[in-house]
Amino acid sequence: MVKALFFFLTIVAVIVGDQWAKLVVLNHFDYGESLLMIRDFFSLTYVRNTGAAFGFMASANPSFRVPFFLIVPIIAMVVLGFLYRDLPKNAKWRSMALGLVSGGAIGNLIDRVRLGYVVDFLDFHYKSVYYFPAFNVADFAICVGVGILLLSTISKRDEANAPNIA
Repeated sequence: MVKALFFFLTIVAVIVGDQWAKLVVLNHFDYGESLLMIRDFFSLTYVRNTGAAFGFMASANPSFRVPFFLIVPIIAMVVLGFLYRDLPKNAKWRSMALGLVSGGAIGNLIDRVRLGYVVDFLDFHYKSVYYFPAFNVADFAICVGVGILLLSTISKRDEANAPNIA
């Protein structure tokens, strides 16, 4: 029960937060418009990403790219489902991590199906010297989820010794 609760609530929270943030951007920004939030560091910038995270494969031929980015998240969801199924009942952290990855994948898939691209808007940079590729809440959730999974895999601690987040 605890495993399922952490998994499904995390998925729902990521999807709702991601889609809400993207809706705000779509309703209040023109394509390419940017709003400086922290000088020389962070802006909200409406970007359309036809590729994967951080623009990977954005310039690939659409006849390959479009089906690829519709099929891969579905395959990933099946794999994540098997990983979830095999988790111990008390695996709260790993359940949440799989929920973060799943929710992020679903959030970006919703954009691809609905819009044909993913809405990115979190724009970190250092002055005009370095720009990190724009990303969104779903991308952030995927990265955090993968990070938690990696840490839980390489850590010597088991779930029983992990911090209690319930």
